[in-house]
Amino acid sequence: MKFFDLLGQYFILMGKVFSRPEKRRIFSRRLWFEMEALGLNSIGITAIISIFMGAVVTLQMAINLESPFIPQSLVGFATRETMILEFSSTVVALILAGKVGSNIASEIGTMRITEQIDALEVMGVNSANYLILPKIVAAVLFFPFLTIMSIIIGTAGGWLVAAFTGVINPENYVRGLMMDFRSFSITYSLIKSSVFAFIITSISGFFGYYANGNSLEVGRASTRAVVISSVCILIFNLVLTQLMLI
Repeated sequence: MKFFDLLGQYFILMGKVFSRPEKRRIFSRRLWFEMEALGLNSIGITAIISIFMGAVVTLQMAINLESPFIPQSLVGFATRETMILEFSSTVVALILAGKVGSNIASEIGTMRITEQIDALEVMGVNSANYLILPKIVAAVLFFPFLTIMSIIIGTAGGWLVAAFTGVINPENYVRGLMMDFRSFSITYSLIKSSVFAFIITSISGFFGYYANGNSLEVGRASTRAVVISSVCILIFNLVLTQLMLI
């Protein structure tokens, strides 16, 4: 029963979140602020993870596909497909669930226990719409950009490994990157990243908004937000793959 109670609370909160903003100027200002806080500040960790993951995938493929009967270009092909289909959308989203999700839950949870949200409600402000909607819109708009950046940096990391370690010929790696390219794979990855962005921000906002008690509860709300967001990302990854690729 607790699960259905939480689910009902979540949808009720989303109803308040997606009501029309009272002042567009305030919403626009907060939207740009959240795009910087949630998006621009995530570029660094996304880039670092992507370049090393691209390098590791290339090394593993080169080692395990070392055979005179297997063309080296398949290493570049496998690296590209791994980055596009799974890593740059799903794995990056799981990592950002920890960074972005915990930040949102702790920020809103702190506002709840210090009664700042109650003050907004007293002033007649729709606190859910004011606090959560700009975060959701900013993440949904910016996460696809992080996905594209991750794909580019990851494949570049694979090329750097090929060039500096000699595990495969860099020309064969580049040839593999261009082999049998399907543009729908990019569309699939961008759709997944937008869905995951909504999951992370809405669930984290929900747990932060309903935090109560003391500062320990803020920490627990942050932990629950990250765990539930990660589980939902994995579930929806399976569902979207089933719907879009099969």
